[in-house]
Amino acid sequence: MLKKILSGGTCAKCRLCCVFDRYDIWETPVFTEELRERISQARPEVRFIPKDGGYILRAEEFDEDQFFRCPALTDTGCMLGDDKPFDCRIWPYRIMNVGGRRAITIASICEEMYNRPLSQLTEFLKEGLAETIFAYADEHPEIIKPYYEGYPVLMFEAEG
Repeated sequence: MLKKILSGGTCAKCRLCCVFDRYDIWETPVFTEELRERISQARPEVRFIPKDGGYILRAEEFDEDQFFRCPALTDTGCMLGDDKPFDCRIWPYRIMNVGGRRAITIASICEEMYNRPLSQLTEFLKEGLAETIFAYADEHPEIIKPYYEGYPVLMFEAEG
């Protein structure tokens, strides 16, 4: 979804969006039933928690560096390929509830995107991505995260 603005090679080298510490564990993606089943077939030890029609990962074990790695992450990338959860397909963009309004924000942890001019990031949203994000959130409100301080708001949803 972001291939026009962010290369797959850059993402494959980084993988920060697939690794969580205790501070940002709330950022784990929301999985559909189908994706939950795919991961469970490959990794039966993985546990999920139902969340408003979707599923989030139950982060039970952190590695020696105190990180929780997404169980879909393999040595060659995401086992889900292009079928990643929507949260992952739009990363580092996030949809958040900011004071009762839905807004698209950007995560600062993705240096490749965060270091770009805000005008470029918002222009890409205006080219259709924002409409896609808000439409998906209409159907899947479980992906809307509460606003977290430090996430620059790029765009509010038009009032209706």
